[in-house]
Amino acid sequence: MNMTTQKVMQQVLVALLPGAIALAYFLGAGILINLIVAVVTALITETLMLRLRAAKLHGVQTNNSIFAPLQDCSVIVTAALLALCLPPYLPIWLVITGVVFAVIFGKHIYGGLGHNLFNPAMVGFAVLILSYPYAMSQWPSLTTNSTLTNTVTAFAGNQPGFQDLVLIKVGALSIPDGITAATPLDVIKFRGSQTIDEVWLTVNGFDGLAGAGWGWINIAFLLGGLYLLKTRVIQYRAPLAMLIAISVLSALFYDSGSSESFGSPLFHLLSGGTMFAAFFIVTDPVTSPGGKSGQWAFGIGVGVITFVIRTTGAYPEGLAFAILLMNGAAPLIDRLRLTSPALLSKAQEQSK
Repeated sequence: MNMTTQKVMQQVLVALLPGAIALAYFLGAGILINLIVAVVTALITETLMLRLRAAKLHGVQTNNSIFAPLQDCSVIVTAALLALCLPPYLPIWLVITGVVFAVIFGKHIYGGLGHNLFNPAMVGFAVLILSYPYAMSQWPSLTTNSTLTNTVTAFAGNQPGFQDLVLIKVGALSIPDGITAATPLDVIKFRGSQTIDEVWLTVNGFDGLAGAGWGWINIAFLLGGLYLLKTRVIQYRAPLAMLIAISVLSALFYDSGSSESFGSPLFHLLSGGTMFAAFFIVTDPVTSPGGKSGQWAFGIGVGVITFVIRTTGAYPEGLAFAILLMNGAAPLIDRLRLTSPALLSKAQEQSK
């Protein structure tokens, strides 16, 4: 079934709903504020760039509406993907900065939709994490009991109310002490000589799955990814390759949880943005290679680089950098794939 760009983007937005709801439930209303600000900023920036580039109106030659070029929803998807990567306490001006960089330098500087080399959302995220690492590390402190129904979320305890949250987002109030904490990926990475059992505690933000809340967030994005697979919006190869690469490497270096262990496969699969990246970023058809072998290579590359950065790099989460590096390698992967002996032989047979 062939779908227009607009329908594909609408399906992606629908698939993002479970993950967005889970993020808002566990991390608070700041996620929703990020989404609203990001989408509005993206629409304004997209419109201005289209005007500056004197772009033709999307399918409408007589209507001078500025909204005509925005009907494919692609910039809304970019904004949503970036917003769902950002901490709920991130100041609004930084959300705006990230989206502007994503739309201009991740998309329009290459000529617009379909011409960009790098995933725009990851371009915006990389700019923020490299320029403002402290602000990008302010995640809510979450603890949990053994059952989902007893989960303590960002709406409980000493988390700020909505009014205080808005003041924090606009910079009129500092983040109170004690409401943020290191993420589980941070705890595992910088635990020193402690074993996995010694740090895998509720007070450190862990539960039976992975990080408190983060495991359910990843499951929610997995459900969205399965929806995209069922509707054939995406293909399975790149996501599966990435998840297999992370699972194999984390299993090899787990060693039952010693002080040298990097965490179990389940921990790496259900922590951070693993499922979100696997099904919503790695599958971007514009910035990833074509062909079956190219998709396998791309997914494996993202998985390997992510694990290396998570375990030996300066950042606890390496997905954005892994994706951008593999985006840059995508043309080479395509070139190697297209010049392979098997494909050359097939092309020669077809030309006869």
